[in-house]
Amino acid sequence: MRWPWSDSERKDTSRKWTDNLNSIDWEHFLEPRNAFFTGVGVFGTLGTIYFHKRFIRRIPSSGYIKPGFYRQRSLFGKVTSVGDGDNFRLFHTPGGRLTGWGWLPGRSVPTKREDLSNRTIHVRIAGVDAPELAHFGRPAQPHSEEALAWLKSYILNRRVRAYIYRRDQYDRVVATVWVRHWLFRKDIGLEMLKRGLATVYEAKFGSEFGEYEAKYREAEKKAKKNKIGMWAEPSVIARFLGKGSPAYESPRDYKTRMQSSQKDLGTAEVKK
Repeated sequence: MRWPWSDSERKDTSRKWTDNLNSIDWEHFLEPRNAFFTGVGVFGTLGTIYFHKRFIRRIPSSGYIKPGFYRQRSLFGKVTSVGDGDNFRLFHTPGGRLTGWGWLPGRSVPTKREDLSNRTIHVRIAGVDAPELAHFGRPAQPHSEEALAWLKSYILNRRVRAYIYRRDQYDRVVATVWVRHWLFRKDIGLEMLKRGLATVYEAKFGSEFGEYEAKYREAEKKAKKNKIGMWAEPSVIARFLGKGSPAYESPRDYKTRMQSSQKDLGTAEVKK
């Protein structure tokens, strides 16, 4: 019989019991088979996170759009409201129905105004300028209501894709916007020009056309030649402007005239 304290059965006490505590068997991970699957898991996770942040994560407003996205990305979403003849509000739904928008729980577009507050992107249609509605005490331009009504009928509550260029001084995203009608995609700005409901944007700086400037100018030229929309009734526009005014006033000229009138009024009040 051997005693527990005999030399033959004595355990090695030269190493402490804590030496192997929480130790990692790295040789196990360095085996080719295990290293491959470990790498796939790590890079797959990082790739999924990157893909989600860049393409799947919802952007609530223009302030959340990274500078690197402009001229590189497009935004897909539902039009929730139209504020003027050339701008609207977009609820971003990245991935559309493929990522569950419209049919998965928690992936629906709000319908109440209070639920949409601070959750939409204000989009300005690039390359076009629609007649101005009455606001800030200014009278409405002729055909401004027609332009607004047409834009509402064309895109409100529909899904559109906006190819974004930049953010303007009003925190709106300037973009070329496309909507699908039946099997065809339509450039909204171009359609407005064809119908004589907008002019080509003529500001001294800040104009954005992408690759479509020549096409836009040709569409405006044809509408003017065929007297479509705002080009059909120059006499009405002349009456709006008053005797001695030119027969036509573009939205850009109208805004310049209104700003000049306000400055003159302010100067007159100071002199009084």
